[in-house]
Amino acid sequence: MAHLPLLLLSFLVLIGVHASVSYGSPPLPSTYDPSICSKSSECGGVNISYPFYLSNATDYYTRFSCGYTDLKISCSRDRDGRNETPTILLGGDNYTVLDIIYDSHTIVLADTDALRGGSCPRVGHNVTFGQAYEWLQYTGSPDNLTFFFGCKLNLAPPIDPGLVSVADQYQINCKTFSNGPNGGNSFVFTSGELEAPVESELARRCSQVIVVPVNGSILNSSNQSALPSGGYGQVLNKGFDLAWNSRKDDQCNKCEQSKGQCAYSQNRIFLGCLCADGKVSRTDCTSRSNPKIKIIAGVVGGGLSAVFALGLIATVFFVRKRKHKKVNSSSKLLKYSGSGGTPRSMGGDMESGSVKDLQTHLFSYEELEEATDSFNENRELGDGGFGTVYKGILRDGRVVAVKRLYNNSYRRVEQFVNEAAILSRLRHPNLVMFYGCTSSQSRELLLVYEFVANGTVADHLHGHRAQERALSWPLRLNIAVESAAALTYLHAIEPPIVHRDVKTTNILLDADFHVKVADFGLSRLFPLDVTHVSTAPQGTPGYVDPEYHQCYQLTDKSDVYSFGVVLVELISSKPAVDITRQRNEINLAGMAINRIQKSQLEELVDLELGYESDPATKKMMTMVAELAFRCLQQNGEMRPPIKEVLEGLKGVQDLCVMEKDGGKDKKGPDPPLSPDTVHAQWDSRQTTPNTSHYCYMNRAEDHIIYHQTKHLLLLNLSTSSELIRGFSGTSTDKAQDCSGHHQLATTREERSGWTHPDRNVADRLRLAAAMAADEALLQLVGALRCMDLWLVGSNTVLKVEYNK
Repeated sequence: MAHLPLLLLSFLVLIGVHASVSYGSPPLPSTYDPSICSKSSECGGVNISYPFYLSNATDYYTRFSCGYTDLKISCSRDRDGRNETPTILLGGDNYTVLDIIYDSHTIVLADTDALRGGSCPRVGHNVTFGQAYEWLQYTGSPDNLTFFFGCKLNLAPPIDPGLVSVADQYQINCKTFSNGPNGGNSFVFTSGELEAPVESELARRCSQVIVVPVNGSILNSSNQSALPSGGYGQVLNKGFDLAWNSRKDDQCNKCEQSKGQCAYSQNRIFLGCLCADGKVSRTDCTSRSNPKIKIIAGVVGGGLSAVFALGLIATVFFVRKRKHKKVNSSSKLLKYSGSGGTPRSMGGDMESGSVKDLQTHLFSYEELEEATDSFNENRELGDGGFGTVYKGILRDGRVVAVKRLYNNSYRRVEQFVNEAAILSRLRHPNLVMFYGCTSSQSRELLLVYEFVANGTVADHLHGHRAQERALSWPLRLNIAVESAAALTYLHAIEPPIVHRDVKTTNILLDADFHVKVADFGLSRLFPLDVTHVSTAPQGTPGYVDPEYHQCYQLTDKSDVYSFGVVLVELISSKPAVDITRQRNEINLAGMAINRIQKSQLEELVDLELGYESDPATKKMMTMVAELAFRCLQQNGEMRPPIKEVLEGLKGVQDLCVMEKDGGKDKKGPDPPLSPDTVHAQWDSRQTTPNTSHYCYMNRAEDHIIYHQTKHLLLLNLSTSSELIRGFSGTSTDKAQDCSGHHQLATTREERSGWTHPDRNVADRLRLAAAMAADEALLQLVGALRCMDLWLVGSNTVLKVEYNK
């Protein structure tokens, strides 16, 4: 064993040699057919050449495309086969390619739906690049048109008369324009025409706000007073400009400078250089290796691999003998292979995760020092538990956020490895984009992200931005949905990732108030065959799973708890921890549980959001409070998975916004069921509820309607206490065998006499139902979408809509 240190030294040296031999050996053939990937194509009068490519030329070798990944263009024909239309898919939406100008690296796109909508189209989505963000960015003179759809200006409180006059001036008034099924008014504004408070007030009263990029030069030259009457359609039809190439890596630059074309894998990793003569190079078309050299390199590589294996065996013995000794040198903790940067495993520590084939751009320390003006304190954006974040401007003009990790030896490098490994493999529109990092052997460890300019959710809820422009309820609900979508993605990928530090200061907002979840400094890769990971408690006070503090077990339900706190912040505008509150309410989670259990939601929520003035908003906030309550359960097993939380939030957003816009301006009951007379038959013998069946009769003369197709229950109940006993299944003496036929025929005429009781009664009933300590009940409540309470004569009827 005396020679083990020497063997280890040899092993560490050989890692570098072996890496230089084996790195960059992608599964590419040595030749390819240049007629497939090199020739130009045409579709609809648009020339399609590298780096764009037609969909029928993609995946030639099933491993790479004939251009930049995500720049695939489809060529479709109309029904008579005469006209062709080139389209490109960005962020899940199709855009028509109007032109590609190769000299200026510009592509001109127009929303395909807008082109089909005539002079007054109804745009249906914001523009997102999706994965194509790697290659595209706005160029020329970009500008925006902002559309407000489904606006109800007659909602309480009364709208500012000044806004009414402004809205009248910009209301879309084309005869062919459709406001959609929910009615209301629609408006179009150019950038800067509305002041922030006015825009926020208008957005609060509208069901949808969409921002669409346009060509600024075309917009400025148009008759802007004619935009609402159809002029905006002409501007949209001219499209907007995007540039490509700005973000490609150094390897591709070298390839293209040698007149080659870059081959990328489907996950955007550079594989090699396609040369005009049909040969494939690992680097560029000017450096061709000698076949004899390749043979020699292969022999040498094989020999080194054998020595590598011997060194590995020696290292295992050495580590076992010296496992109590930590290695403090960052160069021994992480070895980058070539320029791609594949991290070596850190002693098999599962906490550090295991990420294969990590590929990330390596920045030099000098470049990032220049970008941040020598880490000038005036560029400082924030300070976290592991580093300070600075605003930087790279040499290519990109504005970025640079995280400078604290000088903390072993832990600092471990954190660096973990965050770089995780971020390099994630792609989601609601996760912050990771651009790259410095080498672990650099003077300092630096991580580079996209710059998100609109601050954090915490800033807007109870920070310095809250006074400038309070977030409206629709914006808050959308923030909740997009944050849950990001966490659902993290928990669903393989292996799953637990964020471990979900909080409003880690949820960033872009200029359009879309979410970018950030700071994966505490993230952990979560192997599929492990239900939890034991680790020292970390995170932020007020957000940390209480079960985690007790047993140090990390699960995906830890993120769910933290997200529950975020939901409470969104409905209350209160910080997670506030020592100025009463002792038992310093922690917002505890305060929320107390208020919800006591049916005192009005003492928790931010009343400025319309909780008291707008029944639809009150209903939505109540439903979100219930979701938060479920997320904040002390027992992690009782919390819903984040995917279920996301579905619940989408249900609130889709169903209740539709109800607010479509059904609450008129008095009277909900629209009748179809057919006009409903007879329901119940054939379950269960006395406790679940998500697909429910049976409860508190008295023989009471009735129940169960409509399976419409997922509807009508329960005739007299008091809320009986409702709770029935829901929880604790009152078996009052439960009735439901195997018989219990039906209640209701006609449109009968329902027209139904009246609404006090809204507070309905809300308290719903919250009371959520308090019953019964797992079957919690499953049922988790599936509920909306509740309405109605009075039918002297009887109280609870209407429940649920997800099957």
